[in-house]
Amino acid sequence: MKKHLFTAIFAISIAQISSVQAQIKQEAPLVSIPSHDSFFDQLQQLCGKAFEGKVVVDNPKSDGFEGKLVMHVRKCSDTQLQIPFHVGDNHSRTWIITKTGSGLSLKHDHRHADGSHDAQTMYGGHTLDGGWKNIQSFPADQYSKELFARLGSAQSITNTWQIFIYPNTFSYRLIREGREFRVNFDLTKPTSIPPTPWGY
Repeated sequence: MKKHLFTAIFAISIAQISSVQAQIKQEAPLVSIPSHDSFFDQLQQLCGKAFEGKVVVDNPKSDGFEGKLVMHVRKCSDTQLQIPFHVGDNHSRTWIITKTGSGLSLKHDHRHADGSHDAQTMYGGHTLDGGWKNIQSFPADQYSKELFARLGSAQSITNTWQIFIYPNTFSYRLIREGREFRVNFDLTKPTSIPPTPWGY
């Protein structure tokens, strides 16, 4: 008798919970924002602003990153963000983040001072999963692997680039076996807008 009573009470409780859940869902439907979109939207909110950064990891030590480091979220649309990365008087680098329909891509547009493309340009990667709203990873894509192989940079074939966006910090990171590079930018202190990047 007690067993049947317990079963009946349990069934009623489950029914009540389901009813309440259905009511909550009807009154305040949950809105799910894909991580790619949330990540992109956070970066888009920085549009028009520039921030100074510093190299926090460079192993092994590389050349070419001396001088003031500035990222500038320069040009934004609903599907693409162009972010020049200035290193002192070198204005050759622009990061391009694009919505692809299946995720996000990151490309590196490298130019010479006359605006022409560097031999090693437009390399990068594509997200392979949803990532997180604050972190996205971009393993090297096929175009980049073939480019690196052709230009004698086979060690870069296994590159993965990562971008982190938090309320106070934007980070760009490169990792592969035996190599890690990371530069952090302070989002709490916008700096003056740098010159137009080469080629733009």
